[in-house]
Amino acid sequence: MAILVTGGAGYIGSHTCAELLYAGYEVIVVDNFSNSKSESLNRVEEITGRTIKVYEVDLLDEPLLEEVFINNDIEAVIHLAGLKSVGESEKVPLWYYHNNITSTVTLCKLMKKYDVKKLVFSSSATVYGMPEICPISEEAPLWAINPYGRTKLMIEQILGDLYESDKEWSITLLRYFNPVGAHKSGLIGEDPNGIPNNLMPYISQVAIGKLEQLHIYGNQYPTLDGTGVRDYIHVVDLARGHVKALKRVLHVKGIEPYNLGKGSGYSVLEVISAFEKVTGNHIPYKIVEPRPGDAAVCYSNPSKAKKVLDWQALMGLEEMCEDAWRWQSKNPNGYEVEKLVK
Repeated sequence: MAILVTGGAGYIGSHTCAELLYAGYEVIVVDNFSNSKSESLNRVEEITGRTIKVYEVDLLDEPLLEEVFINNDIEAVIHLAGLKSVGESEKVPLWYYHNNITSTVTLCKLMKKYDVKKLVFSSSATVYGMPEICPISEEAPLWAINPYGRTKLMIEQILGDLYESDKEWSITLLRYFNPVGAHKSGLIGEDPNGIPNNLMPYISQVAIGKLEQLHIYGNQYPTLDGTGVRDYIHVVDLARGHVKALKRVLHVKGIEPYNLGKGSGYSVLEVISAFEKVTGNHIPYKIVEPRPGDAAVCYSNPSKAKKVLDWQALMGLEEMCEDAWRWQSKNPNGYEVEKLVK
């Protein structure tokens, strides 16, 4: 029986597929490639020496998605597909609500129809909004403050209602903090469209010369150096968390949220300093106005994941920087190259 990974060609998806294959699972991917490239999955196959069955399917296309369920023996689903930019979600909220929520409802309808009631859902720390207390536990108030975060929170609520209606479901909600880094091979990594929204690829693209300088959004926060503090987690640690969550949903019914984070925070300037130290690259930056809705400090309490899932983030900031730079330097244009730079 196979594990269906929606959005499996994306940044987190490709690394999760690799970890699933390492763990011996059969993997099927559905992806519409709107914010990802099929080359990532070719590289996952190269890394692992195993094959992935890939379907170019939009989750909003119910008949086409149903064909995947008809033609495969699916045991569980890891649901990663979705639009993911906070800023974009504020400009086109209806598209985010339609795409992220409707596609999840469509997926769950088919899972129910074909008696596939085991689900790992890719949620987000954005469900916590502007946290009043750090570290943030799973019991913290949920009050997402942007359309992207609200889609994640609404989906969590929908899945809760689904479980209440049918206690045969097993659902894990993984609330990610800030994934960074790349696979040790340098074959797969983060390949954002346009100017990156996230800090690490922004730094990497400045280092490689694609962007002139980094914009730091505010330096007057009540933190050690005035810049925002976030919980950065290596993407491979995050991918391993999905495998641990999958093992649990395969054997235990219920619905539970888990924070996946390092459990400590680094400021923007600390990340820049670590990147410069491990790569030898100078990162020029400019302080600009803070973004509305950005918290000064945000980091997780991941103790529940350690206790219940037997998972914890193992890799530190310097390793995250090293791996991110290895990916960027080998793939200056992301996946849009014929072969790796030697």
